[in-house]
Amino acid sequence: MQTFQRINWLKYWRANRLFSQLVVLGVSSGILLYSTGVNAAEQVFLKYGGFRGAVSVQQLNQFVKTGKTTPALEAYLKTAKQDPAVARKALTAGLKAEPAFLNNLLSSWAGPILLDQVGSVVHPPAQQLDQQALRTALAVTIEQTGEVTLLGAIRHYPATSVELEGDRLIPVYKRLSQLSKGVVF
Repeated sequence: MQTFQRINWLKYWRANRLFSQLVVLGVSSGILLYSTGVNAAEQVFLKYGGFRGAVSVQQLNQFVKTGKTTPALEAYLKTAKQDPAVARKALTAGLKAEPAFLNNLLSSWAGPILLDQVGSVVHPPAQQLDQQALRTALAVTIEQTGEVTLLGAIRHYPATSVELEGDRLIPVYKRLSQLSKGVVF
């Protein structure tokens, strides 16, 4: 009789645990989709040393797709002495991964380190990095495209504007590229 009660209790416990996980997943997904759909970045402040110029995310998307620059973006690239082709590659080069793997990675000891690396390039203007906001942006990006890119982090950052640190863009891109070669996603 006691064995039968334990088996029933175990079945109930597993079902209850599964239900709680599904509820947490549903609520988290709802919050994630609501927060990113309403407040995605619309403007990017390009910063390099003392120079700071603004472009829209739409203009940045057009630059990445076509290679055509706006006057503000062209002035920024010249001031930063950045090759437009290298800048385009740094913005769009992705780290392919499964969403679950990225979530596990960001939840591990390496998560804050990776978020700091990306956050040193993409962050709110004149504010400290909000790791949760960046994590949300990366999660939405990988969910939609299957890879993490700096442009995706910019597009999905849950704020109306973000700042892009031009002097850190290429070095962080290179570090993340080396990391992706050393880790099988």
